[in-house]
Amino acid sequence: MKIDVQTLSKELFKDVVAIRRHLHAHPELSFQEKNTSLYIEGELKDHKIKYTKGWAGYGIVAEIKGKKKGNKIIALRGDMDALPIQEKNKISYKSTNEGVMHACGHDVHTSSLLGTAVILNQLRSHFGGTVRLIFQPGEEKLPGGASVMLKEGLFKKSKPSEIFGQHVHPPLEVGKIGICSGKYMASADEIYLTIHGKGGHAALPHNCIDPIIISAEVLSGIQQIVSRKSNPITPSVLSFGKINSEGGATNVIPNKVFIEGTFRTMDEKWRSEAHKLIYNYIKNTTLAHGAKFKLEIKKGYPCLINNKELCGRMKKYAIDYLGERNVVDLPIRMSSEDFAFFSHKIPACFYRLGTGNVKKGISSPVHTDTFNIDENALKISTGLMAYAALKTLGN
Repeated sequence: MKIDVQTLSKELFKDVVAIRRHLHAHPELSFQEKNTSLYIEGELKDHKIKYTKGWAGYGIVAEIKGKKKGNKIIALRGDMDALPIQEKNKISYKSTNEGVMHACGHDVHTSSLLGTAVILNQLRSHFGGTVRLIFQPGEEKLPGGASVMLKEGLFKKSKPSEIFGQHVHPPLEVGKIGICSGKYMASADEIYLTIHGKGGHAALPHNCIDPIIISAEVLSGIQQIVSRKSNPITPSVLSFGKINSEGGATNVIPNKVFIEGTFRTMDEKWRSEAHKLIYNYIKNTTLAHGAKFKLEIKKGYPCLINNKELCGRMKKYAIDYLGERNVVDLPIRMSSEDFAFFSHKIPACFYRLGTGNVKKGISSPVHTDTFNIDENALKISTGLMAYAALKTLGN
């Protein structure tokens, strides 16, 4: 079985690279993946793989049924959307869409899943049951395409027993994969805060309610919620990346200040408590200064939980497929992923695909304008996921 998968993966390599480069050159933002979806449809039709479309807008769900006896269903997921970043790479397949770039590797995930689909479709005699292939839109934008697809009934008629997903990982050298069992990625909430004061002449602050000074006090104070209220063994991050005022100058105190940030944690109970603490601190601080406020905390993706038993099996599959030295254990991450929604419904394994190559100068992180991959990773990404599916359904 392994030799069959590896042989097909090598044969399909050039095709998968071509697919990836096409997708990279034609990126589309979250929930706008119309042409990406049409392209995926075309590939599935060419290989006579059945599918349904229109999930969460432009999502596609394909199914491949094995020829052996079996009723088990497993799911494989790849996301489709790109980011609002202007690409600076000097490559032949550079983004042709101004200000949009596959800077998080979703072109890799989609092309890999298409390659996996072709392999499994050709090896249907090796397994029983069904492989469900989820081409998911909108991972980069709330509420997340995964949550929308679930609300639309993705698992309603027939729930898979488990789901696998993979993600590019530039710090990991090409040829390797990484796994973290248990709680792996943080929840992510967006914070939007407006502090309403009373503007005026900067030389006469006693006649004003200074929203800038209040903002400074608020930002400093709510940081202590994380440092002093959370359990030290519970990872939490509270960061603010944007602050602006309405008007204002060296001699003008503005009327309003606008602040945007993110709160992340690995504990759902503490997540809820922190929301209340943040709200109460802002309320009391602004009240003490005679100011007003408007706070919106958009609850985003939950903590991603990798099922320990499933990750244990996946690690064995990966070692068998790649060799023990090419499978590494990863630490937790405070970044987030809407694959987490799936992990709260069924056993999940979300692993990392090594895509970096320092010798070739391929080391830029995701979400940067110079992100790229060593495309040799596509030899592994297609075959390993297919092998995991076959090992799960082939016994």
